[in-house]
Amino acid sequence: MSSPATTASKATSARTGSSGHAPRLRTPRRNARNARTADSRRPRRSVLLTVLTGLVLVYSLVPLIWLVISSTKTQEGLASSSGLWFADHFALWDNVRETFTYNDGVFVRWLLNTLLYVGLGAGGATFLAVLGGYALAKFTFPGKRAVFAVVIGAVAVPTTALAVPTFLMFSKMGLTNTPWAVIIPSLISPFGLYLMWVFATEAIPTELLEAARIDGAGELRTFFRVSLPLLAPGIVTVLLFTMVATWNNYFLPLIMLKDPDWYPLTLGLNSWNAQAQTAGGQPVFNLVITGSLITIIPLIAAFLLLQRYWQSGLAAGSVKE
Repeated sequence: MSSPATTASKATSARTGSSGHAPRLRTPRRNARNARTADSRRPRRSVLLTVLTGLVLVYSLVPLIWLVISSTKTQEGLASSSGLWFADHFALWDNVRETFTYNDGVFVRWLLNTLLYVGLGAGGATFLAVLGGYALAKFTFPGKRAVFAVVIGAVAVPTTALAVPTFLMFSKMGLTNTPWAVIIPSLISPFGLYLMWVFATEAIPTELLEAARIDGAGELRTFFRVSLPLLAPGIVTVLLFTMVATWNNYFLPLIMLKDPDWYPLTLGLNSWNAQAQTAGGQPVFNLVITGSLITIIPLIAAFLLLQRYWQSGLAAGSVKE
C-alpha cells in the first residue's frame, strides 16, 4: 500500500507529463469591451482626407521645387529647358554670386533694409502685442469690452484698405520716403494683440500672479520674472506671424518709398523683374528667381527652428479644462 506522499507525487507527475515541466497556463482572453475601447481609440483612416492632404502637399511643394530648379539655370536656360527639370549648365553658384554683385550689390542693401524693417517693425509689434494682450487678459478696467470690439474690428479690416489713409497721414508729417514710413505702421498688429490676449488668459493662472504680489513683487517684476516665461510659445507665434507679414510686405513700401536705396527685397526684386518691360532694359529673370530663393531661406529656417514653440502657441485656448 503506497503512502499519501507517494500518491501525491504520482498525481503531480501525471499532470506535468513525461517531460517534467509545469503545464502552460492559458492566457486570459481580453475583455471584449476593452478591445472595442482600444479599437475606438485608434485613428481612423480616411481615403478622402489622405487624397486632399496629398493635393495640398503637391500644391505647396511644386512651386518650391520649380524655384529651386530654375535658380540653377542661366537666362538662356530658362527659355530653352523644361520648368521642372535642370538645364545642361548648372549655374546656381554663378547666379548667387551675380545676385549679390549685380548693380553694385544693391541686393545686399535691400536685404539689410528688410532685416531692419523686420527687426524694428515685427519685433516692436510683438513686444506691443505681448504688453497689450497681457494687460487685457489679467487686468480689469472700464471700457474693456469696447477695446475688445475695437480689436476684433481691426482684425477684420484688410491692411490694403488702410494704406492710402496711412500714406496721406505720413505725407503730412513729412515721413514718406523714409524707413519710418514702413516701420511705424508695422508696429500695429491687431491679430497679434488678439492672439496674445487669448494666450495670456489661458497660460497665466491668476493665483500665480496673486502669490507673486503677496511676496512683494511689483507689476513689472511679476511680468518679466513670472509671466513672460509662460508666454514664450505665444510670443514666438506672434513673432513668426508679424515677421512673415513684414518680410513679405509689398504694397505699403510701394506707396511709401521712392528711393531704391530704401527698398525691401519684395520691392527690389519686382524692380528687377520690371526691367524687361522697359525700353533698353536688360532682363535678369535668373537673378530674380535666385533672389527669391535666397529671400525665402530665412523664413523657412525660422519656422523650422521655432516649430515646437509656435505649434503649441497656435493651440492656445482651443481646449477648455
